[in-house]
Amino acid sequence: MTSLVHGDLAAGVATVTLDSPPNRNALSVRLLTDLSDRLRWALAEPEARVIVLTGTGNVFCSGADLKEQKASGAAVTASFPDVLTLIWESPKPVICRLNGTARAGGLGLVAACDFAIAPLTASFAFSEVRLGVVPAMISVPVLRRVEPRAAAEYFLTGEVFDAARAAEIGLLSRAVPEDELDATVAHYAELLIKGGPEALAVTKRMVREVPALSFEEGLRRMTELSAERFTSEEGQEGIAAFREKRPPKWAAQ
Repeated sequence: MTSLVHGDLAAGVATVTLDSPPNRNALSVRLLTDLSDRLRWALAEPEARVIVLTGTGNVFCSGADLKEQKASGAAVTASFPDVLTLIWESPKPVICRLNGTARAGGLGLVAACDFAIAPLTASFAFSEVRLGVVPAMISVPVLRRVEPRAAAEYFLTGEVFDAARAAEIGLLSRAVPEDELDATVAHYAELLIKGGPEALAVTKRMVREVPALSFEEGLRRMTELSAERFTSEEGQEGIAAFREKRPPKWAAQ
């Protein structure tokens, strides 16, 4: 059986591609299973420093496969929380390269990634309420990215909005002309590969955890973390490389 998600590795970047264009890369049982497998492969691959999540066709992801759900009578997205967690908790930075439009559950994938780049021609909608359901699972990553007023507006109305607006409210990192999409994704990937792998993983956690701490507790914990990283093997290598005007070992590989 042909996989609905493919994985490729080149120059330190593991590209995970949703490849089910007949149903607009909908979140079917097979696609979610294959996506989980490919993400685990990228996370375990030593040479992969950055993960890029993208799709084929004109739609990045249309959300849950409603036809499959009707036929089976079961929730086809039962494994979706595990996939979102793999992306959110990934110690390796994850860039979402939107090849086109995203709807409903597809926006959960977008929000779970560390960076999200889309062409200006892409459109978005949280269409769940118009089907009499709610954006429940995806609200967990989405509400950590999107401004509260904007989240309420689009969750409640189901209105379609464009890529420029998606960037404005925090759903996207960048919205760019279509012919600049690949260059923009490559630019971010190249920048990320220059960072220490451990430092990137720690910084991801820091960005999420520090805002929830009190000012005093934040300073206490971050003082400890700063000392820990400066004295770490990776930190010492990075400082030595800076002094010796050479690339650090992780960037020279």
